[in-house]
Amino acid sequence: MGAPLKLLALSGSARAGSFNGQLVEVAAQLAEARGATVERLDLRALGLPLYDADIEKASGVPDGARRLRDALRGADGVLLSAPEYNGFPTPLLVNSFDWLSRLQPEGEVPAGLAATTGKPLGLMSASPGPLGGLRSLNFTRQYLSMNIAMLAVPQQFALSKANEAFDEAGALKDARQQAMVEGVVIALLRVAAALKGSA
Repeated sequence: MGAPLKLLALSGSARAGSFNGQLVEVAAQLAEARGATVERLDLRALGLPLYDADIEKASGVPDGARRLRDALRGADGVLLSAPEYNGFPTPLLVNSFDWLSRLQPEGEVPAGLAATTGKPLGLMSASPGPLGGLRSLNFTRQYLSMNIAMLAVPQQFALSKANEAFDEAGALKDARQQAMVEGVVIALLRVAAALKGSA
């Protein structure tokens, strides 16, 4: 039996008690129950300023972008749950990957986008609203697929009324919603395993 698959879990929200943080944690635990290992990474903890070419020119790409690159390089796939801000992905999410894209090769370490090219991605969103952040999912998929070259699996999940969806332990109350999250996880693991096996 080969080594277990390694996944990276990210939330596009940094808010304390974030519904998207809770949702990606549900997905991470489902992946672990299926034998994967999961690294959780807080995008806010990367300390990345708003992208500014003058900052890049003066002091280079911040080390937080390297931390994101290294975490992505070490992962066989990525679980991402991100809310929508006015129908679009969050600035935290976009800014993190914008900085990542500015990393050039450093010795034997490849460029930032080399860490994302062809990397399997499972997408989710959560919102107190009736659509669950669904409006932003297609934009997130387009951004990370076309610009960042990730390989988003077709299955995705938008959790509506997220403020009512979790119990006190952080688990989803509804079995159907749990099954839909698991569907995203299973699809991601299947694609990640296939790509790892063909490498």
